[in-house]
Amino acid sequence: MKLGDLLANTAKRHPDRDALVCGGGRVSFTQLDDQANCLANALMARGLAVGERIALYLPNGAELVIAIAGIVRTGAVFVPISTRLSVAEVRFIFDDCRPAMIVFSPAFRSAAHEAAAGLDHVQLISTDAAEAGELSLDGLIAEGAAAPPPPLSMDTDDCAIGYTSGTTGNPKGAITTHRNIAMVHGLINTAEWNMAENERILVITPMAHRAGLGRVGNLFFRGSTLVIMENFDAAGAVNLIRDEAITFTTGVPTILRLLLPEMKRRPDDCRTLRTMVVTGEVFPVALKMDLMAAFPELQVHSFLAQTEVGIIFNLRPEEQRSHPESCGRPVPGMEVRFVDAALNDVPPGDPGEVLVRYGAPGEIATTRGYFERPDANAEAFLDGGWMRTGDICRMDADGFVYFVDRAKDMIVSGGLNIYSKEVEQCLMTHPGVADAAVIGVPDDDFGEAVSAFIEVIDDHTLDREQIIAHCAEKIAGYKKPKHVTFVDALPRTNSGKVIKGQLRERKT
Repeated sequence: MKLGDLLANTAKRHPDRDALVCGGGRVSFTQLDDQANCLANALMARGLAVGERIALYLPNGAELVIAIAGIVRTGAVFVPISTRLSVAEVRFIFDDCRPAMIVFSPAFRSAAHEAAAGLDHVQLISTDAAEAGELSLDGLIAEGAAAPPPPLSMDTDDCAIGYTSGTTGNPKGAITTHRNIAMVHGLINTAEWNMAENERILVITPMAHRAGLGRVGNLFFRGSTLVIMENFDAAGAVNLIRDEAITFTTGVPTILRLLLPEMKRRPDDCRTLRTMVVTGEVFPVALKMDLMAAFPELQVHSFLAQTEVGIIFNLRPEEQRSHPESCGRPVPGMEVRFVDAALNDVPPGDPGEVLVRYGAPGEIATTRGYFERPDANAEAFLDGGWMRTGDICRMDADGFVYFVDRAKDMIVSGGLNIYSKEVEQCLMTHPGVADAAVIGVPDDDFGEAVSAFIEVIDDHTLDREQIIAHCAEKIAGYKKPKHVTFVDALPRTNSGKVIKGQLRERKT
């Protein structure tokens, strides 16, 4: 079940359908399939070997999908890298995965060269005209033979390396197989979200992350059309929904906060939009209710997922109002357990770290492992095929799951466990708080104390005493913040997750 074969089959079924729409350009499935063949043959003719890595240091755009389509036919492994990372962060990933080739856009030429400076025998490929020592992506496509390349061996299945968000430390590269992408984004997600074959999907999240790349899986497997925003802006997104008859989109709450006011101003321009899927962080209930009140016919799904697994829990449209705080129930076939720090199962209903199993690693949903990280693999993968997620959740009697915290974010103060997410949710109920993040900081008396970082809504004025008094009314006294810091903006990854490591460096 190789992605190149899936794309070829889809191109035969829908040769003239738009595969990609981006920046005023259109690429049909036939054109995408042909370009993929040419690129694959050119890369192999230049010595690219099975299992070698190609880093894709590219923003959202058609070039990213074309590059993926070609690479997956070679047996090499693509490594998508966010263009919002610092040069030091990009260099870490390059050093970790040691790519044979790096594809970059002209806007990131300088950063690509700087980050790759310490690598041996690496070929840099520009999506525009090549400069000295570079190749061009268009040139490679032009020089490659149009015939399909030889089929891949069944023993060759590694497809991509997706680097985790790195919110608590250096990111790790999770190996995703062809089978992983085909099963999760071709079968599991499409069934769970009731996706049609002719979906027109607006891509507004970064495609360097699993949520964005999942839509590429929908394209290969289902023949979905991807309408790709190179840079998100709310008005432009609604224009595309209107002009391209968008039926489906995915996003994170951070993006939705910006998009929803524009959608509410122009509801007639959004009438084709049938499904919205939200992930990346816990979906705030107030934001969810605002969306559903404004667009009652919209099918809203919210789910919890990880780079290493894809979707784990999904809350379906009919469950959004009855269980608004839940992140859903396990998708069909997903086995889950909830365990304590000693990896013993906790009593039903108690919070515990989530273990998941969906086939053997690399076979269906879970990653095959972390790239050249035996220590991380030994920690994450347990006997019987179970994988640790690092997420603490609880499940109610009806099987609905509620996110509690990241295991590494739990605070122990005076011997008592404090879940940072509970305190954050309490803070968010204050009318003057736009967003909040909570960490534990060293405390001479109690070991750790709660430290809150808060974004204030415009036109509001808050002080530490107001925040602590608000929490004292709603949660136990030992959970309320001891330290309060007001910030203009919380540091975030480009997938919307708060980078608590940076907050810990500040501490208070």
